[in-house]
Amino acid sequence: MARKQKQKPNVCPRCGTVVESPDKTWTLTSPIPDKKGRITVTVMGSFTCPRCGYKWRAVISKIKVGGDEESEEEAPEPRQGEIIEIDLDEVYQEADKA
Repeated sequence: MARKQKQKPNVCPRCGTVVESPDKTWTLTSPIPDKKGRITVTVMGSFTCPRCGYKWRAVISKIKVGGDEESEEEAPEPRQGEIIEIDLDEVYQEADKA
């Protein structure tokens, strides 16, 4: 399956004419935040080509809003586990007794 090439949202997919501005714009807000607690707000636009009359919708921009700014900068502390030291001589002595 071929991937669609990314092109500017204001370029007509049929004839390649550049459209100055969208006919209509609206926003979509994601219902679930990302790992950092940010919400994605997507600005969509509806375009009509003045040359061929083709109509299409495209993403104009995406913005990440909110989240906890302090937690992004702080690196998590490395986990410290309990250190267990074993003397192999003691293990061998106990194995000889058994």
